[in-house]
Amino acid sequence: MAATDGRLNLATAWEAVADEVGNQRAHSAGGVPTSWYAFDDRAARLAEVLSAGGLGPGSKVALFLYNGSEYPEAQYATFKMRGVPANVNYRYTGDELAYILENSDAEAIFFDHTLVERVDAVRHRCPDLKVLIQVGGSPLAVPDWALSYEEALLADPMERIGRSGSDLWFLYTGGTTGMPKAVMWDHTNLLGSMEATFRSFRESIPTTPAEAAGIARRVANAGREMRQLCAAPLMHGTSGIPGLATLSHGGMLATLANRNFDADELWRTVAADRITMISMVGDAFGRPMVEALDRAVAESRKPDLSSLRLLLSSGVMFSAAIKEALLDHHPCTILDSLGSSEGTGMANQVTSGKARIAGQKETTGRFALGEHTKVFTADNREVEPGSAERGQVALGWPLPVGYFKDPKKTESAFPVISGRRWSIPGDWATVEADGTIILLGRGSACINTGGEKVFPEEVEEALKELATVTDCNVVGIADDRWGQAVAAVVELVSAGAADENTLKVELRRSIAGFKVPKRIVFVDKLQRSPNGKSDYRWAQEFVAVALAPTDLGN
Repeated sequence: MAATDGRLNLATAWEAVADEVGNQRAHSAGGVPTSWYAFDDRAARLAEVLSAGGLGPGSKVALFLYNGSEYPEAQYATFKMRGVPANVNYRYTGDELAYILENSDAEAIFFDHTLVERVDAVRHRCPDLKVLIQVGGSPLAVPDWALSYEEALLADPMERIGRSGSDLWFLYTGGTTGMPKAVMWDHTNLLGSMEATFRSFRESIPTTPAEAAGIARRVANAGREMRQLCAAPLMHGTSGIPGLATLSHGGMLATLANRNFDADELWRTVAADRITMISMVGDAFGRPMVEALDRAVAESRKPDLSSLRLLLSSGVMFSAAIKEALLDHHPCTILDSLGSSEGTGMANQVTSGKARIAGQKETTGRFALGEHTKVFTADNREVEPGSAERGQVALGWPLPVGYFKDPKKTESAFPVISGRRWSIPGDWATVEADGTIILLGRGSACINTGGEKVFPEEVEEALKELATVTDCNVVGIADDRWGQAVAAVVELVSAGAADENTLKVELRRSIAGFKVPKRIVFVDKLQRSPNGKSDYRWAQEFVAVALAPTDLGN
């Protein structure tokens, strides 16, 4: 069915893909595959339940789910009836969950059965909720205020309808400060975010259902089907945005059965499902992946990785040492992408076997700017290459509509410069003479110590280069003398592997003295968010408690 405004909608594109390559796999959850025919049919049945429950174009549907087949199916169902999927962090409880449901104006929610008590505790605070669907658990244990997912799949399929490229997809981002906010992406710009992926197949972004179907067929006939393993949660953009692209190429999404990241299961799944791409988040996933392969090699049971072409990481810096260790095991391409919920493909760093043979070795923070990206100073001048001047990375296309219910933050994050609208999420960088950038970090986390600005990521990377350090977070804490003092929470490779003074001495060899943490506290296991990103709020609280009775001194 044609788009109502002449612009392609993802659901309309996926319906055409299902008609064209229906026997291929659309997803595989814990090794259980689902064909494109079944994927489309199941989503249509869920869409009918949502529609019959009173939802229509523009209705918001909350996805309070773990990775699994239900996540893409519920999302597709929402697209089918022209609703707006809204991701919900499965760690949220109480006020956090209620805030997302109220802020998004959610009229329906898909929730995992293990989260039923959390939903029950807040549903009375969300009067707009009309349809509540429980995933998993015993059918006899579904509360009377909800419908079981399997029961919903018994509905008749919803008929296909015309849709719009301006229909929305919400991506809630917690950020580093304030309450979570929904970034509104329309389908036209979501398709635009897939430009590089389509180009890698020598294809253009599809504008009609026929073009979408043709691309899926040509990719399949060439034996280049995309099979993405979502190591990071689908509820985050790190897996969620590439997942939309994979499906738009007629590919397959794979998820792990274990809800806690299991690197051994990941590599078994790569072999079993012939995975071509893994979406992950830097060292938090990369380090255990390396350790799992090291064990497998030592035990003569290394899995077949021959299908794996790409490791896609986004969201945090990915240290060079871990990349090199992964490439030692398998000669694929590692794409370290600089992006955020507010913009994708802003810059990237490519590490590959070919580059290693040629003797190329990138530093962790050096990135090549995307073709639609510039770096602007605080007064909106473009940073001159080689000037050593700091600026913020800005994306010119594709762009979200803005933040839902927050015009003030929308104006701030998406300013108009020289007559053009830009996305400026807050990543600071310098521009080298050759046009590449050195990424400094997110400005909202920058530490001002004695008038000097310190970006946590730079200090974290210096720490992670040390042989005794497994993981770390760097934060600023209040200090009478310096205003803020640099402090670090460090996880060592083993208890007692290093002490505070030793780490400080080693750090002074690679970074300026004012960047070296004045205090370092140790932790058995660093806490990170579900997608592997740094949890700076936790780190700040941990340091505050650990150092409460201590005078920082000099």
